[in-house]
Amino acid sequence: MCGIAGLWSPHYDEQTQAHTEKMADRMYHRGPDGRGFLHDRENGLAMIHTRLSIIGLDSGTQPIHGREDDGTAHLKLTVNGEFYDFKRIRGLLRTDGYWFNTRSDSEIAMKLYDKHGLDFVHHLRGEFAFALFDEKKQQLIIVRDRFGIRPLYYHKGEKGFFWGSEIKAMLAHPDVPRNVCPKAQLHQLMQVMVPGMTLFEDIHALKPGHMLIVSRKGDDYEVEERRYWDAEFPLEGQHDDLPDEEHIENVRRALVESITLRLEADVPVACYLSGGIDSCSILGMAAAIQQSPVKAFTISFDDDRYDEAHIATEMAEMVGADQDILKIKAVDLYGENFEKAVYYSERTFYNTLGVAKMLMSEHVRKVGYKVVITGEGSDELFGGYAQFKADYFLHDPAYSETAAGEDMKKRNAIFSGSVLAEKQISHPAFEEVMGFTPSWIQPWMLVLERVKPLLSEEFKAKLGDYDPVAAIAYSLDRSMLDGRHVLDKVQYSWIKTMLEGQILNWGGDRVDMANSLESRPAFLDHHVAELALRIPPHVRIRDGIEKWVVREAMKHVLPEVLYKREKFAFMAPPAHTDKEKTAEIDKLIEKWLSSKEIAEHGIFDEAKLRASIEDYRKSDDHAQNTRKDIILNHAIALHAIEDLIEG
Repeated sequence: MCGIAGLWSPHYDEQTQAHTEKMADRMYHRGPDGRGFLHDRENGLAMIHTRLSIIGLDSGTQPIHGREDDGTAHLKLTVNGEFYDFKRIRGLLRTDGYWFNTRSDSEIAMKLYDKHGLDFVHHLRGEFAFALFDEKKQQLIIVRDRFGIRPLYYHKGEKGFFWGSEIKAMLAHPDVPRNVCPKAQLHQLMQVMVPGMTLFEDIHALKPGHMLIVSRKGDDYEVEERRYWDAEFPLEGQHDDLPDEEHIENVRRALVESITLRLEADVPVACYLSGGIDSCSILGMAAAIQQSPVKAFTISFDDDRYDEAHIATEMAEMVGADQDILKIKAVDLYGENFEKAVYYSERTFYNTLGVAKMLMSEHVRKVGYKVVITGEGSDELFGGYAQFKADYFLHDPAYSETAAGEDMKKRNAIFSGSVLAEKQISHPAFEEVMGFTPSWIQPWMLVLERVKPLLSEEFKAKLGDYDPVAAIAYSLDRSMLDGRHVLDKVQYSWIKTMLEGQILNWGGDRVDMANSLESRPAFLDHHVAELALRIPPHVRIRDGIEKWVVREAMKHVLPEVLYKREKFAFMAPPAHTDKEKTAEIDKLIEKWLSSKEIAEHGIFDEAKLRASIEDYRKSDDHAQNTRKDIILNHAIALHAIEDLIEG
């Protein structure tokens, strides 16, 4: 795990080296174990790498240069992430006549490219973002993994092409514009971003499963975007028609292989452990695969309604894991910790879970670990979220006439106002694109309804008639939705938006790497994913039981209480649920929502925002207060983010 950045510019000059040093400084947290630079003035190219050493501890310095003796001297490479099964691939490449400069996994990308051309990406397995320069072709290729586990941003302008693992690294260069996009601000206030969008105009996120081929044309650069992978579900009725036992066994085999690969490292590997099926399954399998006891890290909240530590402890004891519980208090989630989480995430967040995970990554590093295996992705692939079940129950004929949906909502009432909408609403763009408005976006549409009256006239004028919900709907590829089952549609739409923009951002890489911790989500191995996509909906959710096939596959690994337990959304207690938290968020309101800040940023109408905050302080409606918690989190972060990133 590392940080990468760089530039390709006809304006390369004597100041470039100083600018690249500053870019590297901004990524120190991603790679505190070393840094490397390529300064190629003749080609106008600079490549930057900050290293977190995981594999090939003494021989993984980057940028990696190709070799004369195998015909790759014209290639240069920087990688952030991990390529799994690299030892087997290195062996095969060696028999093809390729030589290696390092013992790291990263170098295989260069040799595979030389052998297969742009099809080389299909031979890469893992979570990664990298830049590869081909001097002969005068091409720069930047690639992001299939789900967007690792971040990668870029900007093409008059001064050249720039890229980086984090926006703050790019902004360290004076030729990268830093104009904030009003449309993006609105998206962040409602939580959901359009794929590829960032807070800054003309700085884009490379989409998951995509590559950019950048070619020099005189003093300009031509950019081609190419999708090399997508979460393609079969047409309805064309899923794999296998006996249950085969589906279960296939899931077992795929997960064991994925976890085995992710235990590969030259440093100790631990597991994150919550009270959910996903992390418990990973721990159970890792404990069987690894010879020594596995270290398991658990977050415990000081609110019993949101705390799952007791179930995690039962799992740890069952497999003999060495459990380490970090107890997080309400006051820990605000103040400076909140601001740090915003700085590292480079976006707003609706819940302080990201702050809690940042505190956990700090703790994990302090006790000596650099790598953890995590459970993200299981809900996305196997139908785990309550929002997915809501649509399945509402739109699938097998459930639409039953009370399953209402029963599920009653059991999940604590999440009303956050991940579950308290009322059904729709939007014509989603009705057009998907045939219905998915339940997962309805809470954020309700947030938008409450945000709009708080906006200043000046800000609304900048937006014009822009419709953020329509923009999200029309960003989805209709060819991946048409003819699919309702469950496949909602899973696909979530994977393309919330998985990358939320789960893997402020719930994953960004808050883990804030403390130089590499997280490896085993369920998001693309071999596991391609298997899951072909499993029939009624095997993913069976008789109202989410992730049924995973439960059955892991039946002998899990404690009985967890095997029978319904999915419980892992989130931190909202601010209104605790007096101490309310006092802490009030301090942030005073700092970041002051009259001066409101006037400076021009997003909100101060009088209306103040009235909303007062109404929030007096109300005892849980769902409505949860929604206002969300708006306050976003508003505070949106004012803070520019100062924090550029400061």
